[in-house]
Amino acid sequence: MINVSDQHAQHAPRSLIVTFYGAYGRFAPGPVPVAELIRLLAAVGVDAPSVRSSVSRLKRRGLLLPARTAQGAAGYELSAEARQLLEDGDRRIYATGQPGDEGWVLAVFSVPESERNKRHVLRSRLAALGFGTAAPGVWIAPARLYEETRHTLRRLGLDPYVDFFRGEHLGFTPTARAVGRWWDLAAIAERHEAFLDRHARVLRAWERRADTPPEDAYRDYLLALDSWRHLPYADPGLPARLLPAGWPGARSAAVFQGLHERLRDAGAEFAGL
Repeated sequence: MINVSDQHAQHAPRSLIVTFYGAYGRFAPGPVPVAELIRLLAAVGVDAPSVRSSVSRLKRRGLLLPARTAQGAAGYELSAEARQLLEDGDRRIYATGQPGDEGWVLAVFSVPESERNKRHVLRSRLAALGFGTAAPGVWIAPARLYEETRHTLRRLGLDPYVDFFRGEHLGFTPTARAVGRWWDLAAIAERHEAFLDRHARVLRAWERRADTPPEDAYRDYLLALDSWRHLPYADPGLPARLLPAGWPGARSAAVFQGLHERLRDAGAEFAGL
């Protein structure tokens, strides 16, 4: 296995808690007890004070709700908003296969000067959803991202400022060159390479093993998922014909899929699910 301390250094406690709920916690039959959260996060290098402070921040954001288990123990469950976020994320995080040419969705927004602080929020949110910038106030993404974007902007109360359009790119710049203006493809490729540097060797190590111990599987899967789940948002998933030669996205997706298939279910045993 990869050196565990090296992996832990790359992961924030709050992110790991969200990743845990996305992978396992949301399938629990009731609230996850605080003591169990502490045990499960300790397995990926998070100490108890960090778990408690991170949970408090997630509670303030309305993503976790305090609740009692059937046995009366203090615990936390996901809010409806958090469940929607995780379900939206599933479509990206666990997607398989190369995206096709489904056209584009354009988000065009106009914010009154009196509410100009919302411009930054809109730009940040669209970028976080994988949109590129086609022109000032005009953001572009593959059409399949429309539904999730609509959910997100409505939840944040930003929908009155945005109009959506579907369409195709007709030039004058060839589309394969235009996407290099709309997104920073070099930066996205670097993120894929970083994922491969960290996790491809983990997959190779598992491929050499005949056994799948639950705690080892849980640890390596949760750390890989925590690294991976941000990538399908940075990378909008453009068709292969629009990407530079040697694009690492397919390789990093294959590594994550290999780890998911090998480790997820064994990790669930350690999580008690």
